[in-house]
Amino acid sequence: MIVLFDMFGVIARDQSRAVMDTMSTDPAFWQAYWAHRPAYDRGDVTAAEYWRRVGYPPMVEQDVASWTEVDDEMVALLGALHAAGRRIALLSNIPEDHARDFERRYPWLDLFELRAFSCRIGHAKPSIEAFEWCRERLGDDEILFVDDQLENVEAARRAGMRGHHFTGIDGLRAVLHA
Repeated sequence: MIVLFDMFGVIARDQSRAVMDTMSTDPAFWQAYWAHRPAYDRGDVTAAEYWRRVGYPPMVEQDVASWTEVDDEMVALLGALHAAGRRIALLSNIPEDHARDFERRYPWLDLFELRAFSCRIGHAKPSIEAFEWCRERLGDDEILFVDDQLENVEAARRAGMRGHHFTGIDGLRAVLHA
């Protein structure tokens, strides 16, 4: 069985509130930030175009910094799975600037046989095409998709994968050992 992981909310922590507050505390900013994010995540627009659409000067460095914290216990689990010969892969909604930063910062990304970054595959979760893109490259083996967003887990199931709604590492360990 291949374990296909989401990044944010599973391996990497959710966006840092402290960094977010340095970007803006205005609800209108965050509404625009999220409204235009899918196109940025898919790689349909550049960072400059994304920030133009948001209506604020580019904050690429702060935005990237707000997403860089990882869960060391999850990273250790990835290492253990890889060392045990388990096939692991990654499917993450992530813009190119963030993907490049993660690749520079975290050598453990090399543990994944496939890194499906939405900005590079042209599809973002929960689009079925994102899951199909992964399946085409991973083969016909059984795939367990792990994500903290139930909507994405349900989309993976519609694409013919098993799904695990991640709420913590203990629950994931139980599923992996079952």
